[in-house]
Amino acid sequence: MSRRNSTTVPGFILMGLTDSAETQLVFSVLFLLIYLITVLGNLGMILVIHRDPQLHTPMYFFLTHLSFLDLSYSTVITPKTLQNLLTSTNSISFLGCVTQMFFFILLAGTECYLLSSMAYDRYVAICSPLRYPVIMSTRLCHTLLNGSYIICFMESTTVSIFISRLDFCKSNVIQHFFCDIPPILALSCSITYEGERIVYICAGSNLVLSLITISGSYLSMLSTILKINSTAGKRKAFSTCASHLLGVTIFYSSTIFTYLKPKTSYSLGRDQVASVFYTIVIPMLNPLIYGLRNKDVKNALVRIMKKKECCGQFISQWC
Repeated sequence: MSRRNSTTVPGFILMGLTDSAETQLVFSVLFLLIYLITVLGNLGMILVIHRDPQLHTPMYFFLTHLSFLDLSYSTVITPKTLQNLLTSTNSISFLGCVTQMFFFILLAGTECYLLSSMAYDRYVAICSPLRYPVIMSTRLCHTLLNGSYIICFMESTTVSIFISRLDFCKSNVIQHFFCDIPPILALSCSITYEGERIVYICAGSNLVLSLITISGSYLSMLSTILKINSTAGKRKAFSTCASHLLGVTIFYSSTIFTYLKPKTSYSLGRDQVASVFYTIVIPMLNPLIYGLRNKDVKNALVRIMKKKECCGQFISQWC
């Protein structure tokens, strides 16, 4: 089969999560509920931070964009997954598959760098509190954010172009519920050593660089916190970074398990569970982690509700 014919396959078949109709129905209801919570939770976080001036700080600037990224890459994956669960048509076009992969790599990779930016922000807040307004300037925050998007755009473009040039002469059935890199590499009959190397460089650089930043920031924070004499001071310092540390642990553990291994070790069951976690579940958890566990966000929500009550009372008096 020629390279041209093998790379221009009309589309792929996504095998999904299960063949059982009953289980598919359960998954569809569960994923729909999770997706609705994801949309409402992340939009709620964005609106609360936007509406309350006291949250217009670097920490919540990054948190706003974290909610946007969670909402976006969940939307890239979940609706198509729901469609496949609710209908018998599990097909996706070749262009649609590459496009889904492109946006997922772009958004998920950007989230890695954004989490490291948030860790650096917490490091400056704890280790250099007097210089915090100067260091974490508006310019630096926008530079970190825009740099993350630019780097991940180049990486996602590189990976997507390479994947689009692979040969798929044996089968077009993807053993997954979305167009992820490992199952497509496992499906290709091309020599994918170069592709695996590209994936390792892109995914590895994202994970390693961000993890080095996060680890260095937290080691410095831990050293500073341990020097605080009062127990109340230590507790307050720990509380400022506890939510972020929990979110980082959940995100990176599932991501590293999935991507930093060769295609020969790809396992349908294990990798799908990890993929469901970081594509569908984590975008729902982040608003809960950063919102319900955050006193500033809860206080901002109370202030917004009080403002609405006051406005409602004022309007009712004049009407």
